[in-house]
Amino acid sequence: MNKRFLSTTLALTIGFSSFGMVQTAIQPIQVEAATTNAQNNAQAVAAKADQLIQTGKILMGQATYSNSVYKPTYPYKFSCASFLMYIFEKNGVDLGTYNENYMIQQGTYVARNQLQKGDLVFFKSKKTGTDPDHVGMYIGDNKIIHMADTKQNIVISDLNSKPYYKENYVSARRVLPTLLSANPATKGDKIVENALTYKNKVSISSTTNESSLRFTAPAFVDFIYRKSGVKLGLTSLSGLMSKGSTVARANLKKGDLVFFNSVKGSKKPSLVGIYAGDHRIIIPNSDGVMTRVLFVDYYAQHYITAKRVISTK
Repeated sequence: MNKRFLSTTLALTIGFSSFGMVQTAIQPIQVEAATTNAQNNAQAVAAKADQLIQTGKILMGQATYSNSVYKPTYPYKFSCASFLMYIFEKNGVDLGTYNENYMIQQGTYVARNQLQKGDLVFFKSKKTGTDPDHVGMYIGDNKIIHMADTKQNIVISDLNSKPYYKENYVSARRVLPTLLSANPATKGDKIVENALTYKNKVSISSTTNESSLRFTAPAFVDFIYRKSGVKLGLTSLSGLMSKGSTVARANLKKGDLVFFNSVKGSKKPSLVGIYAGDHRIIIPNSDGVMTRVLFVDYYAQHYITAKRVISTK
């Protein structure tokens, strides 16, 4: 799936984990918070990868391939990339995108002979362009699980089983542990965790009623930071943008505020996001609270500035 994925699916993507018809077997797996320190990193990554693999295998036979429709309830419909987006988010890891050309820019590069469970593996069979046109997840023993095509749907394939996998292999990216929280969790981790916790519980409106979990976009940001022990006390876009210290886009850290305009070149903010790490942003707007990546053309073109409103020590 690529950037031409139908815009109508965007609304579905915003809150798919809020749908109530997901079968019991596909419910999120509850585990302790993952860690990223040197001592426990390997164990945490392996445990999370096993959860992802388990969820992917459960979906086999329950989902069909679609490059134009995203359906996160039974009978499921996924593209190769939205299939991975779904199983990652179901297990507490938000990729922030349903496009493989954005996924390939996340995490860190990993050589083919060093693949580990949970790594994203990319392929390109088209002779034009530079973006990958297929992605799967490595599950060990030289195998990937992936939404293959309209005939096979979700399958497990050996990377040496067909010429396709050998000839069209592009790259692999390790998104675990870069998308997981640190141990102990930083203030930024807590902000991101709270934002994702409330993602499908709040509505974004022109007015705020906290008891009803209805907020303006700036008020939602203020609410999340207050829940995380950070008092901003500001509920306007201009007020939030005047807070803290300016930080370069290349130096963004979890918990930074990122601002966007509606008119290119304008310094007047129309949108605020919470930086969630590894190019991801959590955006409250009239459609709800969504996660996206800064690679998306709109955010790249309408970026104004970023502010650090918490200590990163």
